[in-house]
Amino acid sequence: MTNVTRTFDILDRYEELYGNKPDVLAVKRKQNWEKFNLEQFREQAEFVSLGLLSLNIKPGDKIATVSNNRPEWNFMDMGIAQIGAVHVPIYPTISASDYMYILKHSEIKIIVVSDAQLYAKILPIIAQLPHTCDILTFNRIDNAKHWSEITESGKANSEKYKQQLNELKKSIDTNRLMTIIYTSGTTGEPKGVMLSHNNFISNVLDTYTLLKFGSQGKALSFLPLCHVLERMVNYLYLYNGVSIYYAESSETIVENLNEVHPDVFVTVPRLLEKVYDKILTKGKSLSGIKKKIFYWAIDLALKFELNNANGPIYAAKLKIANKLVYSKWRAAIGGNVKLIIVGGAALQPRLARTFWAADIKVQEGYGLTETSPVVSVNQDIYPFVKFGTVGPVLKNVQVKIAPDGEILVKGPNVMQGYYQDSTRTAEAIDSEGWFHTGDIGELDDKNILRITDRKKEIFKLSGGKYIAPQALENKLKESIFIEQCMVVGENEKYAAALLSPNFEFLHDWCAHHHVHYRDNIELTEDPRVLARFQEEIDNINEKLGQTETIKKFLLVCEEWTPDNGCLSPTLKVKRKHLKEKYKIKLDRLYGYTNELGQVLKSSN
Repeated sequence: MTNVTRTFDILDRYEELYGNKPDVLAVKRKQNWEKFNLEQFREQAEFVSLGLLSLNIKPGDKIATVSNNRPEWNFMDMGIAQIGAVHVPIYPTISASDYMYILKHSEIKIIVVSDAQLYAKILPIIAQLPHTCDILTFNRIDNAKHWSEITESGKANSEKYKQQLNELKKSIDTNRLMTIIYTSGTTGEPKGVMLSHNNFISNVLDTYTLLKFGSQGKALSFLPLCHVLERMVNYLYLYNGVSIYYAESSETIVENLNEVHPDVFVTVPRLLEKVYDKILTKGKSLSGIKKKIFYWAIDLALKFELNNANGPIYAAKLKIANKLVYSKWRAAIGGNVKLIIVGGAALQPRLARTFWAADIKVQEGYGLTETSPVVSVNQDIYPFVKFGTVGPVLKNVQVKIAPDGEILVKGPNVMQGYYQDSTRTAEAIDSEGWFHTGDIGELDDKNILRITDRKKEIFKLSGGKYIAPQALENKLKESIFIEQCMVVGENEKYAAALLSPNFEFLHDWCAHHHVHYRDNIELTEDPRVLARFQEEIDNINEKLGQTETIKKFLLVCEEWTPDNGCLSPTLKVKRKHLKEKYKIKLDRLYGYTNELGQVLKSSN
């Protein structure tokens, strides 16, 4: 059997173990699922390799993609890797200045974008670059080069470059630089994380046992493939022979789940929170005995413990709830989901309990782009799963907790460094090879990791007490009224919060309570709305220590999204941006200015 040491070796292994499956990759286009078998996958990847060679692309040259999830992304990814070039996948939602920085910094030779909108956005940026960069498109666009020019050139020049391709493939070492992934971060310029074949393959080999359903399984993929977790898990699917179906868009996920009936998908906690909120909203619309049964099942799920710790009476009740309520939840997400892999942010323990009670195994993990990405992940059997944690550290990865609580990581998954940035590389990886994550956490006696906060985000109140904002924000987001939030208060007397409401739910609440408003500005200033949010804050404060309590809050009148710059592409709050955006409101909140913006005291 093929020894998998490079990402493209996975295709050889696939052929040996699973044959020419008809749906190795699939995507929905124009209402139909278009499927690609292994032979087509390998052929297209090879034509990409040959085409790039015919265009004089050499090992080490950088090729960028800016695209939605689609099979062509995989063809490019494997084709680039086979010749020793470097794939630079870029988020479609970043700013023009970030595109300029990344394309210039990495000296991109070719960029392939998915659609007309991205083409129009990136074309003028290409024109300003100090080096030559060709732009092609996956979709056919008038007056633009189509990506098939690469594959057609490869096909036409197959005989000429075939031997060179074979020699290059043989020469590629497992530690060769394979990709540069630029992390958006929340402040400063993007950092180019350099990852090798071995970085990804070590992660695949350490996690492949997560997938227990065999090569007949299906996965629905909708997190961006430029996100390191979705990308690694796509390699993991291919390693295990799992068919990958790409969702049409974020708006069609539920529809696609019920078409594909997948066994597994990867998501971020926010999507699960939205699923849970919709479940609650639907429950509130019930009446009579159905409503009572629904809330009984919800309460039961929130008490769920692992390893049958609740006892036989609870187990009997759970069976009844499963038949009457939970089965409908499973049906709503395709009826066949055996595993949901969660990463990118902290998952609220109540959500993990609820989904596990409903026999939907949500397995939360932890990692960073710099660790390829998985450091630890909850398993599906006790005692290797624990609510409120990110699970046991991977077999071939080492974790230790520094004296200040920071999580340090060492192993084959740790990056080679930041591209053309030795200073920040030295800051991140110490002389003993430990990568400093910037996260604060703790390890238990079973090597299970718990994340408590971000090192750089912990701040001190003026009275000297420390505040861990992420922990408070996770508690605030347990409220169905709150979509996103940011806790503030560095060097102030008390902690406060900026709240971006769940506007869909809030509009519903207003309709039921006869609250009339012209727009979201008027809505977020309505005394009845503010009083209802104060109730939510009061309920949360009851569970907090005195110094942690949220003394004041502000409602903002807009959703926070990556498109408006309030969230990173991985849905983390961009603290610096939000503090600048709402500076006037925050100054008023802390008494530095009055309603007219007149200065009352210094904010320095």
